[in-house]
Amino acid sequence: MTDFPAQRIDLSTGVTLGVWSAGDPANPPIIFLHGFPESHRTWRHQMRALSQAGYYCVAPDQRGFAGSSKPPEVSDYSPDKPVADLFALADALGIQRFTLAAHDWGGAIAWMAALKRPERISRLMMCNSAHPLVFQRTLYDDLDQRAASQYMNVFKEGRIEASIRERGLAWFYDHSFMRHLTPQQMDAGERETYLAEWASDDAIFSMLNWYKATNMVVPPMPSSGEQQPERPPFLINHSPVIDIPTLVIWGMDDPALLPCQLELDGLVSDLTIVRIPDCGHFLTWEAPQKVNAAMLQWLRQ
Repeated sequence: MTDFPAQRIDLSTGVTLGVWSAGDPANPPIIFLHGFPESHRTWRHQMRALSQAGYYCVAPDQRGFAGSSKPPEVSDYSPDKPVADLFALADALGIQRFTLAAHDWGGAIAWMAALKRPERISRLMMCNSAHPLVFQRTLYDDLDQRAASQYMNVFKEGRIEASIRERGLAWFYDHSFMRHLTPQQMDAGERETYLAEWASDDAIFSMLNWYKATNMVVPPMPSSGEQQPERPPFLINHSPVIDIPTLVIWGMDDPALLPCQLELDGLVSDLTIVRIPDCGHFLTWEAPQKVNAAMLQWLRQ
């Protein structure tokens, strides 16, 4: 269990988030955004290390996850909604500017937040978080990335829900989440904690709405001799450049987000990339000391 103070915060966006914090609120703030299928627990090792190093660390359970609000409509999970939650949370805590750390789906929110409200974000720390333009491009141009992302269509189309209802949450934990981790990388009791979070108000199905609400297109794998699908016109143009100092930490053995996601030239003006070999998608669990060291070294520069 995490030993950080927890509170429930009602936001101006109409949702209530469970929020965990560590450190003195007078210290420089860092807000941490988790991805699927996790919660604030993604960041337990980083929050402990960075709060002890003089930062105020805040990690919400995002909408649809764990004990936070679970709006009923798929449209409630379009990326603009969690982006609005992020800034509403900062406002509720009296935080004007902050460092933003993100992993997985949290990264999609963080990249969008940096593009929309750069004046609020002082620095970005991204952990295996794909830039939306690079990700969509590679889904068309890189067949390996497209193959690795076919699971998204299973999630978007609701097929995984039928399997979960038939086989149970324990099956999903053992055959999805733990395909990426070893028991040695998870503290005792983590399995029961995650199963309880996913079972809370059927959170697992609210969490899957993040996939249903995205406009990201994963083309099917081509049949033999089939012509490649044409890129949508918006992929030809560059996204606006992010001028916020950005640290990208990448587990190089990630089977879901391949190293092609690091092709960020022209998209981030002040970029530092730290590659962690022999590490996969859930790098905050798999290599917490290396992630902590990379963050602390970069923050202190």
